[in-house]
Amino acid sequence: MNATLTDRYVEAAMRTVPERQRADLGAELRASIDDQIDARLGAGEPAEIAEREVLTGLGDPDKLAAGYTDRPLHLIGPKYYLDWWRLLKLLMWIVPPFAAFGVALGMTLAGDPFGSIVGTTVTVVLQVIVHLGFWVTFVFVLVERYSTRATEDDALVPWTLDQLPQPRQSGAGLGEMLTSVVGLVVGVGAIIWDQVIGFVPGVDISFLDPGLWPWWLGGLFLVMAVQTGLQVVVYLVGRWTMTLAGISAALTLVASVPALWLLSQDRLINPQFWTTVIPDDGAEVGQIVSIVAGFGIAAGAIWAIIDVFLKARRAR
Repeated sequence: MNATLTDRYVEAAMRTVPERQRADLGAELRASIDDQIDARLGAGEPAEIAEREVLTGLGDPDKLAAGYTDRPLHLIGPKYYLDWWRLLKLLMWIVPPFAAFGVALGMTLAGDPFGSIVGTTVTVVLQVIVHLGFWVTFVFVLVERYSTRATEDDALVPWTLDQLPQPRQSGAGLGEMLTSVVGLVVGVGAIIWDQVIGFVPGVDISFLDPGLWPWWLGGLFLVMAVQTGLQVVVYLVGRWTMTLAGISAALTLVASVPALWLLSQDRLINPQFWTTVIPDDGAEVGQIVSIVAGFGIAAGAIWAIIDVFLKARRAR
């Protein structure tokens, strides 16, 4: 069922309300919206226009929620608080992880020792966080102090219905389950194809180390099958729970940690693959690919774990 504008508005307004008040306030807000829409319908206004006019008149749902809970919206003053907070959250989600990834990858490719990489990466991330917080806040303080806008409702970006968040995917639908099953079949098929035939035409060589067969790859197939079964369970339950998220995180670690260890021992990627495909610079290319693959595996595992716990939290 597609979410209506009213559904999206109520959900957006209630996301910052304490959970114990969410049901009552959500019902109260929805009843108020319905009454206003009914009044407009009674005056002969089309249903779609009536709904949009009522929701637009209510304004930014975060500001409405703050009024429900008597929560102040202040930076130095309330005028640009929501603009500041949304921009800061967005930058904090994007800039520090990319900075950490870039610094760590660059230092690893340069051959720096592990301790130096960790220390420098942590230092850079802390500096990035501090600078983001300071400079974003500083800019908004200046904008607010010297702004010529007349009222507190004159936000930098006027709120419209188009800014309502789209309904978030629960990760428990039929599409996710089928994707997991198809991914299992394709993944197993690709690995077997690589071991038996290979992906380089005319060259009988596999990308993955042949020594991984049968035990390491058999274990990977088992973990992949259990992960697919877990997705089926999630579909049957109808949502992610913290227990299911914990199991998924454990399976992710079971798959990724051995892969990273094998990669560090030059036992994951066939050491002869790159020297065969690229005779002149194969060794250097293989080293770079191994480092990038290691960062990719680690980043993918971290995101997979964060993602399932976020889905479980939203489902609560």
